[in-house]
Amino acid sequence: MYDKVLVATDGSPGTTETLAHAVSIARDNDAVLHGLYVVDRRLYLAADKDTQEDVRESLREEGEVALDDIAVGGEEAALETVTRMEEGIPHKVITQYAADEDVDLVVMGTHGRTGRDRVANLGSVTERVVESSPVPVLVVHIE
Repeated sequence: MYDKVLVATDGSPGTTETLAHAVSIARDNDAVLHGLYVVDRRLYLAADKDTQEDVRESLREEGEVALDDIAVGGEEAALETVTRMEEGIPHKVITQYAADEDVDLVVMGTHGRTGRDRVANLGSVTERVVESSPVPVLVVHIE
């Protein structure tokens, strides 16, 4: 039923649960596990001009760690795993990636960032993906 499962991550601690669900579904269906981290350009463009590149680099470093976690999770489950980092507006990049890569299922957490970061993200990325995704979205409740 599922040949390609996409787990979208923002690098927050709760994404461990989300990854566990994605790995389980991919393993049960002998599917390829895709991991995607989106560097939200709105976050670094909102920073002062002299700190924009530092903010961008920090987000990219966070993304590398998050994608490494997905790669390790896929490897431990003996899954073929593809990871990618993109820049843009997260919900748009996630839905476009799902369409471009013929993903069968997107797995995301109910929320990731909180407080000030959530305000900067202008609402729930997960909610926007659910509304606009070309494929089913499994939303994992994160405590």
